[in-house]
This record gives sequence, structure tokens and C-alpha cells, in this order.
Amino acid sequence: MDPISPLEQALHAARALVLADLVAGRVAEADVVSLVEAAVAGRRWWVEQWPEGAGFVAGLVAQDVQDALLERYGRWPLCPVCGSGDPHALEVEPELGPDPRWVCHRAGVVVAPVGSLGAALGGPPPS
Repeated sequence: MDPISPLEQALHAARALVLADLVAGRVAEADVVSLVEAAVAGRRWWVEQWPEGAGFVAGLVAQDVQDALLERYGRWPLCPVCGSGDPHALEVEPELGPDPRWVCHRAGVVVAPVGSLGAALGGPPPS
């Protein structure tokens, strides 16, 4: 059996992290999971062209899913930090870099690493 390539490992990890955040936000319905699969498939070509960017894939997939959800359903994930004012979505930082995290720009705080949104939303920590 052939080992899984580092590129495939990065794509699988990105899928798992984004799915964990969707589950934490209770929005991991079948059609939303399909958006994740489409984002991963779209990023496969990107990471094949730039293997050094494998560490950036999780943040890019999170942004792709966030954009797709905005087009179909609305903002996600909603900020759990700001209790007043208009509901707003968290943003992924860095836009292109390693160790992506969900950030609230209004409050100027890091809410959670991508894949660990459950703890910020009051759910159980990732296992």
C-alpha cells in the first residue's frame, strides 16, 4: 500500500479542520459538506502547482467554504465574541499563511484556530 502523499495529507487535514468547525456551528448538513468537498477539490490543483503552500491549504479551504456559504446561506461563522450590534462573520487570518485562525476584526481578537471553533462556541473541545 502506497503512503499518502504530503499534498493529500494537507488536503485531508484541511477537510477535517473545516468540517470540525461546521459541526461545531451545527451547519454540517449534506449540502454544506458538499461545499467542503468542492473547495478541497478546487485547492487540489492549487497545491499541486505550489507544493510549498501545503501548509496554507486549511485556511484557504476555510475561506472558500465561507465564501460559498455566504453566497447560498449567509455569513458563517458568526462572531461569538460580540454580543451587541449587527451579527458579523469571523475572518480567517492570515489570508495566505500557516496556522490559520478565526478572528473578529471588530473586537480585535483571535477567537480560535481553524478546526477548533467548537471551544469558542461553547461546544466540547476537539478530540
